[in-house]
Amino acid sequence: MPDDRESRIQRSWRINADAWTRAVREQRIASRRAGTDAAIVNALVASGARRVADLGCGEGWLARALAAHGCDVVGIDASPELITAARGLGGVRFEAIAYADIDARELGRFDAVVFNFALLGDDLRAPLAAARSLLADGGHLFVQTVHPWSACGEAPYADGWRVETFDAFGGEFREPMPWYFRTLRGWSDALREAGFAIEAVVEPVADGKPLSLLMRASARDGGD
Repeated sequence: MPDDRESRIQRSWRINADAWTRAVREQRIASRRAGTDAAIVNALVASGARRVADLGCGEGWLARALAAHGCDVVGIDASPELITAARGLGGVRFEAIAYADIDARELGRFDAVVFNFALLGDDLRAPLAAARSLLADGGHLFVQTVHPWSACGEAPYADGWRVETFDAFGGEFREPMPWYFRTLRGWSDALREAGFAIEAVVEPVADGKPLSLLMRASARDGGD
């Protein structure tokens, strides 16, 4: 029987689009207030990137924040509902496109491509291939994700599927979401296999605990 977790991820984002938009815009997510939002914005601004592709942009907060710093940004998400929310505040080009359907011939090349808590499945070949196709020579990939140390909880420290209920973000979310937990080795392997070399790792911290894992990578000549 085929695994339908990937389709359940997409279903969750479509059903929960309004709830997610409110949670972000009303600043309900503690880790974001504590430092993960600032970390990804600061990393991209410090990189000097002028043209940025925000893949898995959601309701568009990061794309708008980067545009406010003078970046030319395209926000892309597979959820039409989230793209509608993003377009509602304007200011940035937003497109509803699945990772597998991203076409660099239509979108052009970018100094930076970012996935901000947007790589949630076990098979990252399509999103990372899309990112690689969009990068200009000398460009960088930025990935921010949950920190394996803090996100592991009581489960074994091993790559595998988990479930997000969104309970910490308010009671409006109607659909839980499967997501794939990765160890540090898991992330390193996934990026290497997609033809990327990790150049820098940042671990934003609050109250002595890591908030997230933030990696900057570049495309290796010749891929694998």
